[in-house]
Amino acid sequence: MQKTILSGILVLSTLTIAAPAMAEMELSIYSGWQTAPHSRLYGDYPGTGADIDALIGWEGRSFEMPPYYGVRGTWWKNERLGFGLEFTHAKVYAPDSEKAAIGFSDLEFTDGLNIVTANVYQRWPGLWAQGAVTPYVGGGLGIAVPHVDVDTTTGIDTYELQITGPAARLTAGVSYDINDRFAVFGEYQFTYSSNNVDLPEGGSLETDIKTNALNIGLTLKF
Repeated sequence: MQKTILSGILVLSTLTIAAPAMAEMELSIYSGWQTAPHSRLYGDYPGTGADIDALIGWEGRSFEMPPYYGVRGTWWKNERLGFGLEFTHAKVYAPDSEKAAIGFSDLEFTDGLNIVTANVYQRWPGLWAQGAVTPYVGGGLGIAVPHVDVDTTTGIDTYELQITGPAARLTAGVSYDINDRFAVFGEYQFTYSSNNVDLPEGGSLETDIKTNALNIGLTLKF
């Protein structure tokens, strides 16, 4: 996880050095309301190898600790085209009744369902409010690095970061310039992650998780 973030920082640093004088760099942070629809969970139960096949109605619980949040860096090559790196700390919890029914006392990715992607953006600067409002869209591909918190009712525990598979995101929003250095924004964001999780004693879990989020954030331009 740390190597992934460090690599991203180095890439953005290289882009900053190489960027022409007219290019623009942005650093954005955000939080908001994140949910996740049902997904099918498959796997092998730790210690017994029994098949797992269940429909899980994931809960987001955005405002509980640890909170849902995201950070991204964007290099705007010109007024309309941008490239960036983004990290999102999403969360999903299996409801108590559903996890108990398949033999788990904990079944969650809550610190978090971490999504890291390289993104491409298109924006339309200065459309409204005397040039202060800028709509934008973006998308990216990357990896899922969830913190796996899975405990069985038989006492087999997993509590660690794992790289579990590919991930993708789509974003659409509007930014409003407060001044030359700062802007606020609101956006809708969708993420997809394929998660193949290793559990002790021959156990495993597999599920594709989608999230939907309404974000509010702050951008620093430099």
